Amino acid sequence: MQLKKEDIKQEIFDLYDDYAHNRLERRDFMQKLSAYAVGGITVTSLMSFLMPDYHGAIQVKANDPRLQSEYVNYPSPKGGGTIKALLSRPANAKGKLGGIVVVHENRGLNPYIEDVARRAAVAGFISIAPDALTPLGGYPGNDDEGRTLQSKRNRDEMLEDFIAAFEYLKNHKDCNGKVGVVGFCFGGWIANMMAVRIPGLAAAVPFYGGQPAAQDVAAIKAPLLIHYAALDTRVNEGWPAYEAALKADKKEYTAYMYPDANHGFHNDTTPRYDKAAAELAWKRTVEFFADKLK
Repeated sequence: MQLKKEDIKQEIFDLYDDYAHNRLERRDFMQKLSAYAVGGITVTSLMSFLMPDYHGAIQVKANDPRLQSEYVNYPSPKGGGTIKALLSRPANAKGKLGGIVVVHENRGLNPYIEDVARRAAVAGFISIAPDALTPLGGYPGNDDEGRTLQSKRNRDEMLEDFIAAFEYLKNHKDCNGKVGVVGFCFGGWIANMMAVRIPGLAAAVPFYGGQPAAQDVAAIKAPLLIHYAALDTRVNEGWPAYEAALKADKKEYTAYMYPDANHGFHNDTTPRYDKAAAELAWKRTVEFFADKLK
């Protein structure tokens, strides 16, 4: 039976969210999933449907002639030591470019995040997409093992890796010195925290990311563009307190709540992808960076 998104109950997406964020072991996830294996739907078919498809969904391929992309290594003395990253910029760029740090989810630098980094370069920026799994050998080739590896790293040390990426990009010969950050899930938390930690950050765009503590919001200098998914109740619980602190401290921010969208709606390799929400959010993101990084 060929499954379609409309065949999947919201409870299944919620279960997958728990599994993807290490709140459910694989055995428990599959056991709970079996309750939804009815009729011609099997647990195997559900698992296959929920897992990312990195072959059919890449929008900007690694050899795209519009780009210059290469892997680089940069120092992260307060984090993981030396970090590997994908550096991408337009092939025909004239002059220096605004920079974007692209921060992965909780599974390392997978093909989806590399694709997003290349999309940012196609849009006219120089982007860097670090792999916080570098100290453990790098992204292992699949998300399950990637999540396991990332859970072994301290998230504050990983934050230092992305702060170091900001410094690397800011000082790159092809960057104009204005650098923003966009991050997804875990990367959304990193984007929020980089706004707290880096006074010179030019812009921050967290997608469905965990929020900083209210007392840390006063330190934010960067303008924020914040994307949330209406069905993402877990992350959204922290938004009212965050918004109250942003308002109290008179911070520059714009927030969007995308109706009927799940956590991970921008990731076009999984069935949680919402095409309309993802395309609108990315359009807003590119326009925001074009304004703030010029």
